[in-house]
Amino acid sequence: MKSIRDILARQQTAGRPAVSFEFFPPKTEEGNRNLLERQIPALLAAQPDFCSVTYGAGGSTREKTQLIVDDIQRHHHLPALAHLTCVNHTREEVRALLGTFSGLGCRNILALRGDPPGGGPFMPTPGGFEFSADLVRFIREQGDFSIGVAGFPEGHIANPKGKLDDWQHLKEKVDAGADFIITQLFFDNADFYEFRDHLTNRLGIKVPIIPGVISILNAAQITRFTQLCGAKVPPALRTRLDELAQDEEAALQFGIEYATRQCEDLLRAGVPGLHFYTLNKAHSTVEVLKNLRLGGRP
Repeated sequence: MKSIRDILARQQTAGRPAVSFEFFPPKTEEGNRNLLERQIPALLAAQPDFCSVTYGAGGSTREKTQLIVDDIQRHHHLPALAHLTCVNHTREEVRALLGTFSGLGCRNILALRGDPPGGGPFMPTPGGFEFSADLVRFIREQGDFSIGVAGFPEGHIANPKGKLDDWQHLKEKVDAGADFIITQLFFDNADFYEFRDHLTNRLGIKVPIIPGVISILNAAQITRFTQLCGAKVPPALRTRLDELAQDEEAALQFGIEYATRQCEDLLRAGVPGLHFYTLNKAHSTVEVLKNLRLGGRP
């Protein structure tokens, strides 16, 4: 299976953005069937370059993550990016998990510190990793994996020292061997451009920096998400969402329009790709790609 490192290089040479989707393992069997049998096939009709699969807090969805990774690669012949965290994992457990993913034909890993189950402060696992840079370095030592890391245009919500300190830690992850960066979702492109320019011009980072985008489904949902990840909602966007709070269909269409405009601006600014947080739903992401004339790409 192709490495994401090579996919990004190929798309850059061709002058085309890479398009990727993110899924999370559902909690129920019905949700799992809906994802595998309906949503993933509908999304893959848009011909993305790769898909990523999240890893629940503390590895709580380990088996389901592996199942979805295997399904995407074996049945749809598309490279999968498996998330892997430091939480509740020793080095030997991570080594074994890398062997499992490698056995599934998956050589693409998104290395994350991760969130503890139930929230609360992060505590390193004895015999494990304290920082995601340590995890990146360990994965790099295990073989020819293509390694991605997370970036936070507004700074990580758990870092009290602010975004500049957080961005310095991101450089440490790249120096440890990361091949590309995928960002947390954001709604103001100015935040991404400040982040990108600081990384490239001040910190000398050369790897691809891929913005993460979400198409809003409704006001209540995006409020929950932004509280969890620390992304801000610009005042004008918040006002419009409040106006549409009682009309979910109108909010859905507005979300598609907003994400389309956001992506158009990002593409004009020369981003190497677009990473869509799909929320395991096909419609909005597919519509955004159609608007961008990237759906079903040649």
